[in-house]
Amino acid sequence: MKLKWLAASAAAAFGSTAQAQSSVTLYGVLDAGFMYQSTAAASFNPSARNLGKLYRFKDAGIYSSNWGITGTEDLGGGYRVNFRLQGTFDTGNGRAGLSDTPGVTAAFNQIASVGVAGPFGSVNAGRQIAPMAIAMAETDARGGRWFGSILTSWLGMNQAAGWTGTSTNGPLGALYDSNAIVYESPSFAGVKAQLEYAPGGVAGSFQGGTRESAVLKYSNYGLRLSAAYYNGHDTNPAPNSTPTGLANNRFVYLGALYTFHDFTLSASYSNGKNPARSNQVNLDMYTAGLGYRFTPALRVTGGVYYLKDRNNSANKSTEIAAGAEYSLSKRTMVYGEVGHVNNKGTMTQTIAYGQPVAPGMATTAAMVGVRHNF
Repeated sequence: MKLKWLAASAAAAFGSTAQAQSSVTLYGVLDAGFMYQSTAAASFNPSARNLGKLYRFKDAGIYSSNWGITGTEDLGGGYRVNFRLQGTFDTGNGRAGLSDTPGVTAAFNQIASVGVAGPFGSVNAGRQIAPMAIAMAETDARGGRWFGSILTSWLGMNQAAGWTGTSTNGPLGALYDSNAIVYESPSFAGVKAQLEYAPGGVAGSFQGGTRESAVLKYSNYGLRLSAAYYNGHDTNPAPNSTPTGLANNRFVYLGALYTFHDFTLSASYSNGKNPARSNQVNLDMYTAGLGYRFTPALRVTGGVYYLKDRNNSANKSTEIAAGAEYSLSKRTMVYGEVGHVNNKGTMTQTIAYGQPVAPGMATTAAMVGVRHNF
């Protein structure tokens, strides 16, 4: 009997230790406000008509509203296992965010991954935010936000390449990748690398639906540098099409951001094209940004984002955006933003993510909102 009690006590002790070394956290953010836009359209189609002025409740003025669960278990020796589930939702109607399938939502449309980390770096597998998208946001003074930033400009490239906005599977680069395996190296003197491979799982085609990318970063002395290369097969597929392994998505990016005291400066160049049809899809993006922090709670940022079609000089777009954000507390922020885009030719670059503008003309938008983390 005494041995049984000793065994039970030991098991309880080990159980307590294991629980102390593990953690699960529920988190999220709600971000919404009111937006005015001087033109509007029903879609990103370059022939869509102007529906006129728009005033609406809008989710995602800074970033999307989302919620998630993350957990980690310490294995000892510097190794740990982690998981993350994260999905977006619209605060206006409660609808979950889009998936890679056109018109279909998913509870965890941003991240659904499991991985291991240690002295070697980390490896995560599952649906993830593409490393190239994070590298772009990190070298944009506007932070790649969902109103007037490098994100909305890059999405403008995708719209020019034929993306309809009904799924997260775009033709140039990627915001999210499903079935992805991402390795991130440790930092060596401020240098870090990320390598991604996503098998397509297409029977009879080894390259069908596959994606691969590489990102190289440097961060030290107030300077951030990012270089990204992305290559995809069978992206932005037509409805009911069969993946063939065609390399039709090539994206390269070079960006820099420098912070000196309270000032932030950024600049970048990128090119996106369809390698199989570069005479139809070949677009350049140039960006520049500036930010200044007046106080720990108040920050102002601005940026210029220019798109150019290499195949047709008449297709070009210039966007200017600026915003101010004020932290009321550690969890709550209020903000105001304004943007102007001048689309020419068939360009449909938007100011706010998910809100089409009338193609081939100038549009102005403004938004005020609140963002709360929990």
